[in-house]
Order: sequence, then C-alpha cells, then structure tokens
Amino acid sequence: MAAHYDVLIVGGGIAGLSLASALAGNCSVALVEAEQELAYHTSSRSARQLIPSFGPRVVQELTVRTLELIAARDAELPEPVLTTRSFMLIGSEEAVAAEASGSMQPITHAEALELCPALVPGSFTAAGLDNGSFGCNAPLLLADHRQRALAAGVDVITGARVHSAQRVGSGWEVGAGMEAFEAAIMVNAAGAWADELAVISGVEKLGLQPYRRTAAIADVEHPLPEHSPMVAAADNTFYFRRDGGDVLISPSEHVASGPEDARPRPGDVERLVATLNKVTTLGISGVRQAWTGLRTEAADGVPVAGFDAEAPGFYWLAGQGGYGFQTSTAMAELAAAQILAGQESVSAAIAANGPASRTAQALAATRWSVRR
Repeated sequence: MAAHYDVLIVGGGIAGLSLASALAGNCSVALVEAEQELAYHTSSRSARQLIPSFGPRVVQELTVRTLELIAARDAELPEPVLTTRSFMLIGSEEAVAAEASGSMQPITHAEALELCPALVPGSFTAAGLDNGSFGCNAPLLLADHRQRALAAGVDVITGARVHSAQRVGSGWEVGAGMEAFEAAIMVNAAGAWADELAVISGVEKLGLQPYRRTAAIADVEHPLPEHSPMVAAADNTFYFRRDGGDVLISPSEHVASGPEDARPRPGDVERLVATLNKVTTLGISGVRQAWTGLRTEAADGVPVAGFDAEAPGFYWLAGQGGYGFQTSTAMAELAAAQILAGQESVSAAIAANGPASRTAQALAATRWSVRR
C-alpha cells in the first residue's frame, strides 16, 4: 500500500537535504535516495569552499544568500559550518582579468606571494583575492540538514532507487526500491541522474550534462600555513588548499560523463602532482586518497529550480554544477516557498508582481519556469 505525502523529494545530496530541512514542519515530506547512504556521490566529494566571486552572476547572488542563511544557523550550533578562508586566483594578466568577478579584488604579485609563500614567483604574473570566501564543513552542514528534517517528521528512505513514476489524478505515484509513494508534488533533486528521473516520469528531459571533477589529498614536505587562501589557476588547470597538515589538490577538469559512480582516471592525479611540484614549493610526496565527483549543468550554466510548465506537480531542483554547496541553502529557501505556494499560485504571483525574494530575483533574469 502506498504511503501518502505532500512532497516526495528524490535525491539525498545537498540539494535534496537542504530542501527537506526547509520544508520540514510545513507539510508532510519523504526523501528517497537510491544509494544506501545519503550524499554518497557529488555531495561527499566537495572542495568545501564557498566563493562569492565564483561563477555567473546568478550563482554569486545565490552564494551570498546561502552564506547569510548558514551564518545565521551557525549562531545556534556548537560548531560552525563556516570558517574564514580567502580565495586567490593566479595566472596571466589576461586570464585573471577574464575570470575575476564579483567581490574579487586585484592584488600585487608581492601580496600574492606573501599570502601563499609556496608559490614559485615565476609561475604567475597576476592575482586576485576574494576575502569574503569561506571554508565549509560540508559533513556538518549535511548532518544539520538531515537532523533538522528528521526532527520535524521528514521520512528519509535510503537504498530506494526510483523505478517508476506517473502522474495520476492530482498527484504522482512513485515506486522506489520496495516502497510505493503517492505525493502531490515530486521534486527532482537527483543530481547527475535528474534527466534519467524525468524520462522515468514521462517528463521531457532538460539536457543536463554531468562533468567530471577529480580531487585528492596529498602529503607535502612543506605544509601550507594555517590561514593560507585556497589558490586556483585562472586557466582552470588546478586548485589547491590546506587540509590540516596535508593539501587538497584538483586538476579542475571539466570532462563530460554519463551519470555514474565516478572514479579518478589513470594519470590525472599524477599529472597534477607534477604540475604543482613545478609551480609550488609544496613538495608533494604522495597521495593519501583521490576521488572524482560529477558536476551536473544546464546548457546555460544556471541552476534549475522551478515547476515544469508541462508536467504539473513536477519540480526541478538540479543543475547546480560545481556550485552545489554555494547555492543549496538559498535554492532550498526559494524552492520551499514555491512548493508551499503551489504551482498555480507561483505562476500567478510571478505574472502579477514578479519575484519577491532576493534569491528569486537572482534567478528571474534567466529562468523562472524551467519551460517558458
């Protein structure tokens, strides 16, 4: 016999968990995750840095709002999710100028070397600094969303991959694992599998594309100072940051992939280590662990949040790209407001008055309904 809910969220990564905690207590909610554990894929493989100057304007606005919301929550937690950690971009004059945006300020070559003495002076000519950037305790943020959701009565079911979904009457009937669900609204927060879920549900897919991004924890002979910034190449060939006495490194690759449990490809980490040992004095001596996540993007690079105009009760919350943790809390705030208002009310409000919240304003210039 099917369990009944107001909202069924499909996907237990940062997007789905953020929305579950935002909706909790306002309606009946279930969250289903295909894997045996939550946040198994991309959400557990984050760089753990929130950068207001990173990404297109919409993402920057969402990041600012996410930081505001997390900071307010931090005041109630015994351990903060956010820690101050600046973000530095290095490269040629042209590359830094092209990539720097938002709150990033140009700094001199000497200032960059003072902030990160591990850089080889001849390896770059220009730099920019974002002092409003923060390190993010991703496991703590995920755990807080989960705990808040569970405390308010959200049912969380893992090991339940959706295998069937159809619109019946005024709602959705969904089969996930060995369970059956009925819900007025189904939320597609399935990450790299979002288009696959749409196909299963008889909804036209959006053409969301997953891309690979590898990272590793490296042993170094010369650890970075405690308050070192995260450093990224403006030509998107690497980034690195302190990780305790070790260093987190990434080749920043952007390689198309199918939805999968991604793993590092042979040679990717080795080539990165060789590069970093040329442009820094870190002295990388080995790799403790390496992983690969999938960053799923819409064609326009803007996160997808909204009711599908051709599929009543089907809500997209996907396509966050590499900005999942940066945008998730703000996106959940917007999505919860839209879902609680209902599809018809949201459409009418937009037509009459335009979007009201800052998050809605940020998204409105590009996309409100996912199919206009």
